[in-house]
Amino acid sequence: MITKLLIANRGEIACRIMRTAHEMGIATVAVYSDADAKALHTRSADEAVHIGPSPAAESYLVGEKIIAAAKETGAEAIHPGYGFLSENADFARAVIDAGLIWVGPKPESIEAMGLKDAAKQLMMDAGVPVTPGYLGEDQSVKRLKKEADAIGYPVLIKAVAGGGGKGMRKVDKAENFEADLESCRREAKASFSNDEVLLEKWITSPRHIEVQIFGDSHGNVVHLFERDCSLQRRHQKVIEEAPAPGMDEATREEICAAAVRAAKAVNYEGAGTIEFIADASEGLRADRIFFMEMNTRLQVEHPVTEEITGVDLVKWQLRIASGEPIPLKQDELSINGHAIEARLYAEDPAKGFLPSTGQLEHLTLGSVGRIETGVEEGDSISPFYDPMIAKLVAWGHNRVEAIDELTLITEEAEIWPVKTNAAFLARALDDEDFDRGAIDTGFIERKIDILIPDPTPDDAIWYAAAAFAFEDSTIDLDLRPVGLRLNAPAQLRATLEFDGEIRTVDVGQADFGIAATGAVHQGRIVVFSGGKAFAFALETRGAGHHHAHDGDIIAPMPGKVIAVDVKDGDTVTAGQRLMVLEAMKMEHALTAPFDGTVTELSASAGAQVQVEALLAVVEPTEE
Repeated sequence: MITKLLIANRGEIACRIMRTAHEMGIATVAVYSDADAKALHTRSADEAVHIGPSPAAESYLVGEKIIAAAKETGAEAIHPGYGFLSENADFARAVIDAGLIWVGPKPESIEAMGLKDAAKQLMMDAGVPVTPGYLGEDQSVKRLKKEADAIGYPVLIKAVAGGGGKGMRKVDKAENFEADLESCRREAKASFSNDEVLLEKWITSPRHIEVQIFGDSHGNVVHLFERDCSLQRRHQKVIEEAPAPGMDEATREEICAAAVRAAKAVNYEGAGTIEFIADASEGLRADRIFFMEMNTRLQVEHPVTEEITGVDLVKWQLRIASGEPIPLKQDELSINGHAIEARLYAEDPAKGFLPSTGQLEHLTLGSVGRIETGVEEGDSISPFYDPMIAKLVAWGHNRVEAIDELTLITEEAEIWPVKTNAAFLARALDDEDFDRGAIDTGFIERKIDILIPDPTPDDAIWYAAAAFAFEDSTIDLDLRPVGLRLNAPAQLRATLEFDGEIRTVDVGQADFGIAATGAVHQGRIVVFSGGKAFAFALETRGAGHHHAHDGDIIAPMPGKVIAVDVKDGDTVTAGQRLMVLEAMKMEHALTAPFDGTVTELSASAGAQVQVEALLAVVEPTEE
């Protein structure tokens, strides 16, 4: 058995692998970049090795540095997690050539399944059903157009080396084919250095069904049943569950048997996933489920399989990599209950799901369900990597129980000041069609307008904010609003501001039937409800003036101040540019809200600032 393991990854998957390794008595080694020097995975390992600057291309994707770290620390094996180098056959081979154990499939298996056209042909030869289409060597526009016409529209163009939704185009009409082909090839070339494509028939009611498989070095292959990953946004999975809703035993038996055949065709060892596309226009049927691709690694959504089978998949990976056979035979595996996972991201649904980075000043995910995370309160979401905060996993005796528990987890999430998709997830889980299992890969796109929550507070949230302001002992009484009457609790009032809107609210009208909680952060009252966070500022000025915070120039997101156009004491006019903030690879001009004078300037060119940081104050010109 392996005694020391290096995890060539970061975040929640690194923490998750370490947890199992420690349970097995295996020492762990973390690798980290500059941005992750204080990250949870770095802190959780027995040893940690710095491997370079923050960009992944200079650290986590540099195989030589990772192998050197293993050698330096005496680690016997390398686990790649998922992403980064997990499906890189050259890296796997380099690990093995260095005399280390590679916790994953053989490099030859990775290569065999790496190109979609070759993998599809291999599956056809193995008797695995594939989507009707074209994967020939003739890549001329004329031939591809002819094949697309023969398949019938709509047709899907896919880069043979694609992944993550890149290099894919749906073509609805024959006249659009050549333009879409050119666009697809251009993207494929830029992303994968390979512009070859294949064609597939577009499935009208597609469901994404995948089967978890395991192989060992003794020739054994088993499956651990299926998962449904149909809820996606821009080809990225959002909510996954096991088993698949509406899957009958006969169909399950056929699709899982096909997955085993696929794994055996490449002499597979370790954890892998055979992904299928199902035409669910008439429900799930074996003759309408087709091979799509194989992922030669552990999947993000593996916890739902663990929840319904009781198997620790990472433990299996480590045992198989150590040369042991698969711990259980096929007839010893069974499904128990139902599990659902939601990916909690640091992103703002109201702003096109723009990533939201910065410090997690407040982070509470409750004690219900299974939480897989790589961060704790006080940690930061970095702009250099995937902005996942956690995977939220719920199990129930049936699908209804699992949905109810996961909905509760998402609704009770408390995160500030980073924006999240928690409320978006809660709405998806609460949707009537989702509840009855009427899902496909277009579910989110069709319902996006009703799934994105309103970012503004309703009356109940305003009342709750006022109540929390008076209940919190950290707020100085001298800073409470004018008009406060301590001898008349029913008439306590607070003047609050939210995103430019100001109200004087009667605290006695607070309605805690909305299941809200509150916290005070940097003088702001933050109300958490339904997975959303609303931050209010206390107002203290009387009528007839601009309100206290009207002239506050606040950083809308974490970033770098790249230009400051004014100095303290300058007179400015409404709309005049004061400074420029660079964030998320875009420049944002911050301007004066009205005519006035710069009375406070805390920003300087080159400074890194956090979201909600006060950069300047403009006092209005007296009228």
